[in-house]
Amino acid sequence: MIYGIGTDICDVRRIQASLARHGERFAKRVLSEAEYATWQARSQRWPERGVRYLATRFSAKESFSKAIGLGMVMPMTWRHCEIANLPSGQPMVVLHGALKDWFDSRGLSAHITVTDETDYAASFCVVEVNG
Repeated sequence: MIYGIGTDICDVRRIQASLARHGERFAKRVLSEAEYATWQARSQRWPERGVRYLATRFSAKESFSKAIGLGMVMPMTWRHCEIANLPSGQPMVVLHGALKDWFDSRGLSAHITVTDETDYAASFCVVEVNG
């Protein structure tokens, strides 16, 4: 049974402006430790790719927060929601801390997809009740 559906479209230029204004503090606020390491590596090789990575993660976390019905209210936090990739490249939601406890206690599972094109990053999330 579907618990919730979320979608988000993010203007990559807005993320780039936030990075220009706040520097790495912005990325550290939004990304988990693992995501931050990936962002740094991508940004060093190709800054544009780093910005797109950050934008897709920002968008995915927004769509996930909408699908669970909390928005950015505890226990939902930027850093406790991680968007990782399976070996196939498929994105997946990995939760940490109180958000993981909240999510697991409700018997939920999440499906997420992300995309980016020129100036926009978009994501869709479906959260289901297991069983």
